[in-house]
Amino acid sequence: MVEYSRLRDWSLLLACNFIWSCYFVLVKLVQSQVGPIFATVVPMLLAIVLLVPIVHRQLRARVGGPVRLSSRDIRDFVLIGVFGQVVTQLLGAWGTRLSLASNGALIALTAPVSTAAMAHFLLGERMTRLRWASFGVAIVGVLECSGIDWRGLDLSSRTFLVGNLMLFVSVLGSAFYNAYSKRLLRRRLPLDVLLYSYYAAGAFMLPIGVYLEPHFFRDIPHFTSVVWLGFALLTIFHYFLSMVIFLNVLTRVDAIPVGLSNYLIPFFGLIVAAIVLHERLTKFMIVGGVLVLASTLLATVYEER
Repeated sequence: MVEYSRLRDWSLLLACNFIWSCYFVLVKLVQSQVGPIFATVVPMLLAIVLLVPIVHRQLRARVGGPVRLSSRDIRDFVLIGVFGQVVTQLLGAWGTRLSLASNGALIALTAPVSTAAMAHFLLGERMTRLRWASFGVAIVGVLECSGIDWRGLDLSSRTFLVGNLMLFVSVLGSAFYNAYSKRLLRRRLPLDVLLYSYYAAGAFMLPIGVYLEPHFFRDIPHFTSVVWLGFALLTIFHYFLSMVIFLNVLTRVDAIPVGLSNYLIPFFGLIVAAIVLHERLTKFMIVGGVLVLASTLLATVYEER
């Protein structure tokens, strides 16, 4: 029964990472007419609209009505909203514009390691031998399939320094969100954590967007159907469905193996590119993807044995 539960969680993590791998394609569609701030804020606010009735219904069923947030709750939701959601989404979008794709791919490899460090310091989780082995297998696999242009790599140039730093801080923000959410899930339900973190992130980013991207409201009547489709898919799948699944899995699985599963994003990104953009999948990419799948299976399912 325990093994079935772990296998189910592993399958759900696969689904989450597949959805997240589509993020860059969808954001690219939206950013053809929208700046990076509103490309983040709009689907997040629309996801709040979807979450509010579900959370309120859940609260009525559980305690008969709304629950007052303590000052501790408010502080924690502001922390993961601003230093988790805002830092991850906003700096990630800006950093991608100011850096090279190869730099971004290499910096993304630090995400699971950053999550492991955050989980150690914030949650007291430890790196077992099996987890170290899983990380090793995953890194080999992701290097095989990530498509990093080593000749075009440039991490030290002043031209890309700001973008590289933004990307790295966005990775740290994601790691903080994963670890601190796990901490919050000990006393709050997953949908509560998601909704209130979105409240904090939206309240922080909306005035910044109005100031830096005032043309957004003027351009709304001219948005193409492709942009609206991008917003819809980002809202439903990226900001709503995947995050609900992810936080539910996080209530049962340690943050370290959950972070390790992020190495699946480059592989799934290659599959999406092959389907949508008709790019070619090589043998090495396929072998690399299989290694990453095996590493996450080790850390989430086999470790329980």
